[in-house]
Amino acid sequence: MNATVYAVRLGLSRGWFEFRHSLASSDQVFNLFTAIGFLTVLWFQRDSSVEGTALSLASVTLPSMVGMSVAFSGLVGPAGALSVNREDGTLLRAKAIPNGMTGYLVGRVTQTSLDTFFSLVVVLLPGALLIGGLSGVGIGGFAHLLLVLTLGLLATLPWGAVVGSLARSPQGAMGFTMLPLMPIIAISGIFYPISAIPGWLQVVAQVFPVYWLGLGTRWAVLPDSAVAAEIGGSWRALEMFGVLGVWAVVGFLLAPTILRRMARRESGADMEQRRNAALQRGVG
Repeated sequence: MNATVYAVRLGLSRGWFEFRHSLASSDQVFNLFTAIGFLTVLWFQRDSSVEGTALSLASVTLPSMVGMSVAFSGLVGPAGALSVNREDGTLLRAKAIPNGMTGYLVGRVTQTSLDTFFSLVVVLLPGALLIGGLSGVGIGGFAHLLLVLTLGLLATLPWGAVVGSLARSPQGAMGFTMLPLMPIIAISGIFYPISAIPGWLQVVAQVFPVYWLGLGTRWAVLPDSAVAAEIGGSWRALEMFGVLGVWAVVGFLLAPTILRRMARRESGADMEQRRNAALQRGVG
């Protein structure tokens, strides 16, 4: 069997194993509280309507939150995992095995993708029952939704890996992702129509994939009448696929180079230094 194919198979197996293990970990408590928080927002929005449409604000927010969750998972998940694995020696061990980095990266992508879609189900199903906003979505709508979410993961995963490669600690990785991501989410029309914010902020939001993921999920599942709340009164599906595609292509061109350079610099001494630093933070 080809060595690369074997590494990919091992990576897929590792990703599936780590996903199953994560279902019984404390991370699911965080996911549960996150889902409860999202559902609480939807509950309070259920009686508010979006200007220019007959839709409730909750029915528009639900698909937007799904898109936001994909962007959040695609960026924060790999960044945190890579930085932790540099600290605990996992990355160093992968580097020492032929095609080990390939298997490692496939495993990371597999686990993150499975974690993401599982978390979406936890939010999407009770949210749909709460507001009844997806009752008219057919097979075509769900197919479009799956396409948008998959492209969204491809557009964010490599950038999460880049951040994890550059960060010196798990705390640094969280800071590099969370600090810029929160204001970007705030201006991306996730919890309220983007037309409600100033025009210059609308321009800024359209640079990043969060807005386009939210737009794409709304395009996939909402009725045509909802387009009245969008910029220019249009779903701009081609632009959405184009922008997400650019982020994906540039990310996958850039990330392997940065990861290879990071892996070449890894050494036992560096790992031990980071581990000691982590122990000191724990004691402090």
